[in-house]
Amino acid sequence: MKTIQYILFDFDGTLADTFDLVFTLYNSIAGEYGCKPLKPEDRQIIAAGKPQDLLRQYNMSAHKLGLITIRIRKEILSHVPQMKPFEGMKEVLTTLRDKDYRLGIITSNARPNVVLFLENNGMNSLFDFVYSGKSLFGKDKVFKRMLANKKIHPASAIYVGDETRDIEACRKVGIPIVSVTWGMNNREILSTLNPDQMAHTPQEIIRCIAALS
Repeated sequence: MKTIQYILFDFDGTLADTFDLVFTLYNSIAGEYGCKPLKPEDRQIIAAGKPQDLLRQYNMSAHKLGLITIRIRKEILSHVPQMKPFEGMKEVLTTLRDKDYRLGIITSNARPNVVLFLENNGMNSLFDFVYSGKSLFGKDKVFKRMLANKKIHPASAIYVGDETRDIEACRKVGIPIVSVTWGMNNREILSTLNPDQMAHTPQEIIRCIAALS
């Protein structure tokens, strides 16, 4: 019996290509929260930064970002029909299921958004569960609640995510991580935190998981 039984995925920026949508939604509501819209060049700045540093750089409180994040979650629902997975991701997930891994999603996005996305893209049968939790800086707490709720031992799981905070959270709970480089953070900033594996295309996830199993 293999040690690794669960492959756990982040949603935004890992499975679903939502960065442009979130960027656009933020700009559409920024003025309501006393914030300036982001410029195209801010994408590179965000990709290369950690959340705590970005808040200081953009002079935004964690509380305000939390409010904006909740608002964006609500706004996303009407855009779900247009949302797509990254190219090749569905095939990778199917391959992992065929290898008898159990798949789950841990996300800060609203669960109804994720479930509708999976249904629209014919992917709902690939996942055992979708777990949603708030995690601006304490994503490890969300991980711990999920592990307890689903009765999953950290040693039996691998996480796949796209942010520096994913790496930090996995370190705290003892889950190996595959960091993907097509999402929120770029490969340079991810590399500084030494993830267990890095995937530069969805297809590379399979190799990375094999190396950790």
